[in-house]
Amino acid sequence: MDLKLKDKVIIVTGGSKGIGNGICNLLAKEGAIAVIVGRNKPNVLDAVKAIKDNGGQAFHAFAELTDKEACKKAIDNVIKEFGRIDGLVNNAGVNDGIGLENGNYDDFMVSIQRNVAHYYAMVHYALPELKKSKGAIVNIGSKTSFTGQGGTSGYAAANGARNALTREWAVELLPFSIRVNAVIVAECYTPLYKRWLDTFPNPEEKLKGITKHIPLENRMTTATEIANAVAFLLSETSSHTTGQLLFVDGGYTHLDRSI
Repeated sequence: MDLKLKDKVIIVTGGSKGIGNGICNLLAKEGAIAVIVGRNKPNVLDAVKAIKDNGGQAFHAFAELTDKEACKKAIDNVIKEFGRIDGLVNNAGVNDGIGLENGNYDDFMVSIQRNVAHYYAMVHYALPELKKSKGAIVNIGSKTSFTGQGGTSGYAAANGARNALTREWAVELLPFSIRVNAVIVAECYTPLYKRWLDTFPNPEEKLKGITKHIPLENRMTTATEIANAVAFLLSETSSHTTGQLLFVDGGYTHLDRSI
């Protein structure tokens, strides 16, 4: 299926690793220009080079996303380079384990900055161009906002906010034909996920204990499967879809765990 993404300029925050990188690689395969925004310069440049080496189109803008001025500068750099923005994927974030009992107010607020404040900043600064292009926005969310996890109040709260903002922006941007949707992730194997698994005495045993509860095929979701859903929501193929939270999780969040 032709998703009609060729030469579309699509920004992906945190696009150098994990889910974000999977999204960028798929967008490039579809002919889009994947714009990776992140703070780790070597990782970002390596990711852009890999896409170009595979025949795709890619660009970068460096930004510490917790800095609103850096977000604005990143958007300005993209506009300067291409003169337009056709889509935005808010993906960057980290399950930082800022809990209730063992956390504190200041760290909780830092977690909000890390995990949702830049979603607002990036959309706010990109909005004039998205209005012109009647572009699309996709927010990446987490099952923690629905199931809870324990010990991660900041991340869970931020993801609840991502869901709410998806619906709020879908309503506010209706007059401009800008569609806003979210892809909700449960258990997807990424470098960050591996780092978390490695904190356990037996990572392989821990992984098996998780995958046995994933109803569809008892396996982790892949970054490519997330990327497929994101590309669909960015494309004209989903031209009448907005305000939706799409779960790509093998049934983990909603199906009976006793299956």
